[in-house]
Amino acid sequence: MKRVLLMALSAIPTLLFAQGGITSAMLRQFKADNAPTANTKVLRNALAQNNINDLALVADNPDANDTYFSNEVKSKGITNQRSSGRCWLFTGLNVMRADAINRFQMGSFQFSQSYNFFYDQLEKSNLFLQAVIDNAKQPIDNQLNTWLFEHPLSDGGTFSGVQDVVTKYGVVPADVFPESFNANNTSKMSELIQLRLREDGLELRKMVAKGAKTADIEKRKTQMLSTVYRILTICLGTPPEKFTWTLRTADGKAVETKTYTPQEFYQAFVGKDLKNSYVMLMNDPTHPYYKTYTIDMDRHSYDGKNWTYINLPMNEIKAMAIASIKDSAMMYMSCDVGKLYNRKSPVLSMNNYDYESLLGTKFTMDKADRIRTHASASSHAMTLMAVDLDANGKPKKWMVENSWGEDSGFRGHLIMTDEWFDNYLFRLVVDKKYVPAATLKLLDQKPTQLPAWDPLFKTEE
Repeated sequence: MKRVLLMALSAIPTLLFAQGGITSAMLRQFKADNAPTANTKVLRNALAQNNINDLALVADNPDANDTYFSNEVKSKGITNQRSSGRCWLFTGLNVMRADAINRFQMGSFQFSQSYNFFYDQLEKSNLFLQAVIDNAKQPIDNQLNTWLFEHPLSDGGTFSGVQDVVTKYGVVPADVFPESFNANNTSKMSELIQLRLREDGLELRKMVAKGAKTADIEKRKTQMLSTVYRILTICLGTPPEKFTWTLRTADGKAVETKTYTPQEFYQAFVGKDLKNSYVMLMNDPTHPYYKTYTIDMDRHSYDGKNWTYINLPMNEIKAMAIASIKDSAMMYMSCDVGKLYNRKSPVLSMNNYDYESLLGTKFTMDKADRIRTHASASSHAMTLMAVDLDANGKPKKWMVENSWGEDSGFRGHLIMTDEWFDNYLFRLVVDKKYVPAATLKLLDQKPTQLPAWDPLFKTEE
């Protein structure tokens, strides 16, 4: 009897697995449901030699060729982040660049992305190491420590990083600290610094576990950061402390030659309080609107501020965007740029592809469900700079200045239909002067803190 009972118990896992597994009866049903037809045979033959997107591309898409915009902020020169995840930095600096060009009547001009990237990587390294120290008494496999060691460093980011790094370290012109191979191609440098940080993080945890003095831990962390600094200088160069630069008009005429520190150049050519002049807006239908939120660890420096935003319906975000564009002010925006994107066309449209007709299945999730299931999130930052309004003042389409070079999209720009904008725009940063008083008052709320692993919040690249 005992033996029979043991045999019965040992069979339970198998039975349970069988109940949830694919059976031969199910396979027979699959085959019957999907018996070959003339249509599926043609599709199979086509897909044997072609990309799915090539066959799903809608040839008669009415959105494909319209490049007219009723309201547009003019720009000069398209930037190129190349093989790096620095879109957030390019976008933030491009917003400031457009303002500087307009105020000083300059020609094509760029702030050095490499300069601020250097300090971004150094600050993020310190953020990781200090967070490891702060959480060293917690198990290494708890959710926060797991997340930390999974994400010790990235070259992606958000506008909060622009605020932190630019405010602290200033800016310099691109010709003072130019791009380099490893600024344009960050993967190997990032991989090696991450390896260094993970090893250093384990050492710091051991020091805490052994009861090392706080001063000794801090001293060791400083030594670790010095190594990161050395790697950055070898790969990117040593950032300047002072430089001499000549301001020129659009026709190349010299106006003034001065010596600046990066902070002095920031005050002269940006001159804005980045931390208090802008409001960060979000359209996130998975959380209540008219509330403020902050994301834990979503910052670029330990002494910086976590990304904090107001969650609003899309129509209110659009109204502020339109007001800004009409006043010739570009904006930092981010979206899920890869969705329905055709690299051969500059237009992001819900009508670009017809996967349903090709594959015989419907994709019906709305924006909220795509967020909840990790099917969509903010992935790329660009500079919002144009809108096309109909006779009633309603937006038909939008245009952004991208950082993928002049040969991508429409002369370096991407065009978004208003419907695509609704579905895949997530973040917009707007100057406070375009934000209604009632919306600004929402900033008086104590923000609800969301965890670093919230499904919507990953860095823009």
